[in-house]
Amino acid sequence: MTTASTHSEPELVEFDDVVARFDPVLGIEVHVELSTNTKMFCGCPTEFGAEPNTQVCPVCLGMPGALPVVNRAAVESAMRIGLALNCEIAPWGRFARKNYFYPDMPKNFQTSQYDEPIAHDGFLDLTLDDGEVVRIGIERAHMEEDTGKSLHVGGADGRIHGADHSLLDYNRAGVPLIEIVTKMIPDTGARAPEVARAYVTALRDLIKSLGVSDVRMDQGSMRADVNLSLSPSGSGQLGTRTETKNVNSLRSVERAVRHEMSRQAGVLDAGGEIVQETRHFDEATGHTRAGRRKETSEDYRYFPEPDLVPIAPSAEWVEELRGTLPELPWERRKRIQTEWGISDEEIRDLVNAGALDLVEATVAAGASSQEARSWWVAYLAQQANTRSVELADLAITPEQVARVIALVADGELTNKLARQVVDGVLDGEGSPDEVVAARGLKVVSDEGELIAAVDAALAEQPDVVEKIRGGKVAAAGAIVGAVMKATRGQADAKRVKELVVERSSL
Repeated sequence: MTTASTHSEPELVEFDDVVARFDPVLGIEVHVELSTNTKMFCGCPTEFGAEPNTQVCPVCLGMPGALPVVNRAAVESAMRIGLALNCEIAPWGRFARKNYFYPDMPKNFQTSQYDEPIAHDGFLDLTLDDGEVVRIGIERAHMEEDTGKSLHVGGADGRIHGADHSLLDYNRAGVPLIEIVTKMIPDTGARAPEVARAYVTALRDLIKSLGVSDVRMDQGSMRADVNLSLSPSGSGQLGTRTETKNVNSLRSVERAVRHEMSRQAGVLDAGGEIVQETRHFDEATGHTRAGRRKETSEDYRYFPEPDLVPIAPSAEWVEELRGTLPELPWERRKRIQTEWGISDEEIRDLVNAGALDLVEATVAAGASSQEARSWWVAYLAQQANTRSVELADLAITPEQVARVIALVADGELTNKLARQVVDGVLDGEGSPDEVVAARGLKVVSDEGELIAAVDAALAEQPDVVEKIRGGKVAAAGAIVGAVMKATRGQADAKRVKELVVERSSL
């Protein structure tokens, strides 16, 4: 009998055919690196991007005799995440050793939680794009430490197969992690890929709002493992699951589910068996490929960590942390939508563009919500795309955008000049006012200067003057254009047109 890992990949089944004949069951595990100043069990810093192996010590390197100490801030972050996910906080729990050998594990075990997680039995409600609400059950959220990072050199795709040698960076070893595990998610049918993406999106937004992680999937501070199985429709049986590891973008979560559904259906149609294994997602192809056979909990030989005392948060401590929870992201979005009077589609577009926080901060700095939305979603989004950066990483602050909007509202800038000011700020030329002064961009507001420019343009085009006098006011556009060119675009076009009509009749 064929298996998924010993034979060539099967022919993929069309997605609509898959959902017509099979029931998918999802399960998602999300690892979140906490943004604490130090690691989970030692005082080493956690700064991202430091030189390899410069943020290590005997504890996180697993040296003999080095004893760990629990990071209180990490424990508090874990409890706040659990509370935000409507979980029960365990009154008593302990760490365990999860034993396995891999080069990026200097201790040959990972300090984690096994049968006594810090938080358990919660839920997260998702609202899909069409308004349908899906409740995702949370099995557990437990604390552990991250592993180091392997760099495989010489292979075609950066993986160990085909590599000449490997380099190891232990800076990440020991960084605090929270692993959030869902309960089985059945009955999603054709919406399984959408539900998976919506769940990881909502979880990312929730954790970001708590301020406990930057949840940068591109930097690995949030990583999703997608479990999926198929069973014949209506059978009520559970199929064998696969686990697609370390999916690092929201789009890829959706693509990984879709592909794995089509792949597993192909294996089953060919008379094969699904192998319980880990798989890797290929960003270039959108396909998954086999990794290693999936271990069971017995393979890890869990046993209580003898060097750490149990964690026993008091009820008072839990309630104190509950009081620090912020307005939840979906509640905040609903409030903002009501305050600004915008539609579901408009608020969704702001969220998808990564602009909601920026627009809200711009409004807080004095701009109208309409003008703030227009700048961030239109011109600034275009600039972010041109400069190949995230919108939030543009070199302009919401306060500076609000200042540009105010200069336009006060008549000191036209919209065209305002874009030049924004360009100057993005290019590092200073604040909006400094760019206006350095580039000489302020609107020409001196009436005498404007009249002189209009009269000069009229004198150069007497035929146009005759058309205006004959009632063809639209012909004034040629004169207005000449004046705007003469003033380098710094005149108010509306006032210029008024002056052109007035001066033509003299």
